[in-house]
Amino acid sequence: MTRKMWFALAVMALLGGIASAQDAKSVLQSATKAMGDVKSIQYSGTGHLSQLGQAFTPGGAYPETNVTSYMKTIDYASRSAKEELTRVEQIPPVKGGSRPFAGEDKQVNFVNGQYAWDQPGSAPVPQVALADERQLQIWLTPHGFLKAAMENQAAAKKGTTGTVVSFTSGKFKVTGTIDAQNMVARTETWLPNPVLGDMLVETTFSSYEDYNGVKFPSTIVQKQGGFPTFDLKVTGVKTNPGLSLSVPDAVKTAAIPPVKVVSQKIADGTWFMGGGSHNSVLLEYPTYLVMIEAPLSEARSLAVIEEAKKLAPNKPIKYLINTHAHFDHTGGVRTYIAEGASVITNEINLPFYEKAFGAPRTLAPDMLSKDPKKPTFVPVKEKYALDDGGRSLEIFHIDGDTHNAGLMMVYIPKEKILVEADDFTPDAPGVPAPSGPRPRIFTSNLYKQVQRLKLDPTTIAPLHGVVVPFSDLKKVAGAA
Repeated sequence: MTRKMWFALAVMALLGGIASAQDAKSVLQSATKAMGDVKSIQYSGTGHLSQLGQAFTPGGAYPETNVTSYMKTIDYASRSAKEELTRVEQIPPVKGGSRPFAGEDKQVNFVNGQYAWDQPGSAPVPQVALADERQLQIWLTPHGFLKAAMENQAAAKKGTTGTVVSFTSGKFKVTGTIDAQNMVARTETWLPNPVLGDMLVETTFSSYEDYNGVKFPSTIVQKQGGFPTFDLKVTGVKTNPGLSLSVPDAVKTAAIPPVKVVSQKIADGTWFMGGGSHNSVLLEYPTYLVMIEAPLSEARSLAVIEEAKKLAPNKPIKYLINTHAHFDHTGGVRTYIAEGASVITNEINLPFYEKAFGAPRTLAPDMLSKDPKKPTFVPVKEKYALDDGGRSLEIFHIDGDTHNAGLMMVYIPKEKILVEADDFTPDAPGVPAPSGPRPRIFTSNLYKQVQRLKLDPTTIAPLHGVVVPFSDLKKVAGAA
């Protein structure tokens, strides 16, 4: 190809880009005219909220809670938002429900620029990723999308259901579809997730109504990872209500806390790895180590692994036991795979893990994506035993569990220790217990299965909470 041809192609590409930007500007101007140009907006309604990654079956839909009241106020110029909601948990909990609560649960969260915080009285913990996500949610709303697209040199192209407009805000790519009526019908972006990798976030808007010259959808549905996490039936909209948020000084000055791991020896060669909201348990075998659970994130797992190497030096972590597929309990699984560990998990989790762990991770590359290794899984159906050098443990599927279909518990027979996740969470000393009645459906079934299997634990090491005598579980289960 000659230099003239190369030059001609370059000019054509440049002109095509300019034309695309010009087309986007025209499309956005038409949409803004049709939908109404607002400085701020407030919308309210009722609907459902679903917890990401808490599916009853791996790769399935997330369990819903009812949102009895919802209100969100957004000020676009100051890039701030206030979200208020009240949700009611179904009692008894639906299958796959997380720790259930009785009565109403009220939440208020804020974002203002680089700062995100929750309702007054909560600990002011700076969460950069959370601020980024809440900021991004502003630009995923219909009017927010139009404003962000205008500010970020958007491009446009024809799609099957309208004009697709795309732009980049920071590290996030955002696309939206504007339909033939010049309404924003859909927005999409991707967020980093420890389990799903680059996770698709898609929001659809339908049944637009007129509010004093401003068009706003009456139905909003957001999906994350392929399943709904939020749906709202809009019952009220106020335009240009104003929102003045001052960031609390405690939020401005708070430092990001380091990951804390506190190890507690609970038997010879057995340590409870606490210090956070989620725990792990370490067992020492003659030539290797076994870790039970890799919760939350790579950062948490790396800190736990570092502590494990101090407690039992010069031994590799050969096995990771993963109790179930809920995201808060699987966020660090890939870290252990990168360390060379084989993953012992329920066989029903394998198709989901193989698909999820193979997804792209461009937004937040982890150790395994930087140095790929093929995962090694040890599938468990109902029971698996690990006996070596005089040490033994037994893994059992918890039949009849309504929290997760593949939930497993670990019993260490010699030491009479039961390790379980989510079915029983003992309160830490000095921490007030939650108010209201505490449903015990999960705990009662756990106790029933322990009895059925003729296990004889004296100690329970929960993967939430603190180590307590097994008699505490019996009291909650109503068996004492």
